[in-house]
Amino acid sequence: MSKTAKDVLDDLAGRMDSPENRSTVWRWLKVGAAVIVLLVLVPKFFVYVEPGHVGILIHRVGGGVDKTPLGPGLHLRNPVTSQIEEYPIFMQTLLLTRDSREGSPGNDEINVNSKEGQPVSVDVAMSFELEATKVPSLYETFRTDIFAIQHGYVKQTIRQALQEVIGDEAIADIMGPKKAETVSRVQGLLGERLAQYGIIVKQFTLNEFRAPQSVIDAINAKNVMQQQALTAQNELQKNEFQARGDSIKAAGRAKAILAEAEAQARANRMLSESITSNLVQYRLIEKWNGQMPQVQGGSTPLIQLPAPRTP
Repeated sequence: MSKTAKDVLDDLAGRMDSPENRSTVWRWLKVGAAVIVLLVLVPKFFVYVEPGHVGILIHRVGGGVDKTPLGPGLHLRNPVTSQIEEYPIFMQTLLLTRDSREGSPGNDEINVNSKEGQPVSVDVAMSFELEATKVPSLYETFRTDIFAIQHGYVKQTIRQALQEVIGDEAIADIMGPKKAETVSRVQGLLGERLAQYGIIVKQFTLNEFRAPQSVIDAINAKNVMQQQALTAQNELQKNEFQARGDSIKAAGRAKAILAEAEAQARANRMLSESITSNLVQYRLIEKWNGQMPQVQGGSTPLIQLPAPRTP
């Protein structure tokens, strides 16, 4: 017959009446309590640093920070006197855009002024890594996590670098032939100013450049005029080349006609000089068939033959 809960409790109470049994029960209760305490407290003595991160050991007594970061893995610590903060050291990308759908938590566009004093806004992205050996110093300087550093000091540094570079260039140049140079100059300034904190800039991009519409319209009109002027210049050069080619062809034809005329004149002159009376008579004799000409009159035509040459 099965026992009810009341029966079990009555049976346990009966056993506790014995001093030996009470001692055993209390001993097991102490062991159980100790195990529970260990299960609760032991994890606090260890901390696991994720791969791609480093740990910063912070001393609560005195507020100091260990200069050597903790690498990935399990580390022992005193939960009462110390604290460990993790910082990522893998490559990260900071997006500062107007559109939150592109990864920016809000409207993080950068607003600066151009050389002409016109307001412009830009969307940018910066890829960077943290130098592991300088992470403790980075934490000591800012006393916050990497997200807050990105959207605080780093963002302000990007704005300052953009203002220095864009404020020295015309909008038309930045949107045209000097865009790559602008990006390169800004990345150079960021690399210099962030390296002291262990922030290594890997790449900087200018994703979108927004200027007042009136400025854009003026630039477009100027580009159209320049294109039209270039087209007209190309047409003029084409006509000049064609006229020059026609002139060269005409000169060539005239020279050919002149050369032909001179050659004909020389041939005529040579032919004229070569015709003599003797040659004419000789040609006549060659063509004579031996018959006398049939003519009316009293005189008989004579054909004068050349005298034979004496040896």
